[in-house]
Amino acid sequence: MLTINDVVKDYDAVMSSLDHLKDVFGPDNLWPSTELTLEQDLVDLGWHQKEFQIGSSFAYTVMKPDETRCLGCVYVDPSEKAGFDAKVILWVRQSAMNEGLDETLFAAVKLWISEEWWFDEVAFPGRQISWREWEALPEKAVA
Repeated sequence: MLTINDVVKDYDAVMSSLDHLKDVFGPDNLWPSTELTLEQDLVDLGWHQKEFQIGSSFAYTVMKPDETRCLGCVYVDPSEKAGFDAKVILWVRQSAMNEGLDETLFAAVKLWISEEWWFDEVAFPGRQISWREWEALPEKAVA
């Protein structure tokens, strides 16, 4: 689980990967910006931690085995689009891209979601469906 205790390592991973992260969350997403502060990241992590605790969304940090460095994050969120139970977004720090970690993590997360989670239909926007296609899908009906 991504928690406030990860803020220093998370902030380092985010700020060292700004250009790379601009494409991960969609074309209109403004996060992260060069103005992101450690305190703002702490607030974000606190929000993710609370969402995890109440079971509305699930954010995970990806750490080196010795936990000295954050390598990325995985977000499992409810889907706002019709036809999907969940939306999964993941990223690895820019320096880990050359090591093939992105492909390895993506494959591991797909397997983990399919074997351990209860979802029938999971979307991986920006990966298995383009952001343009994702944005064009109809929103779920509000009950």
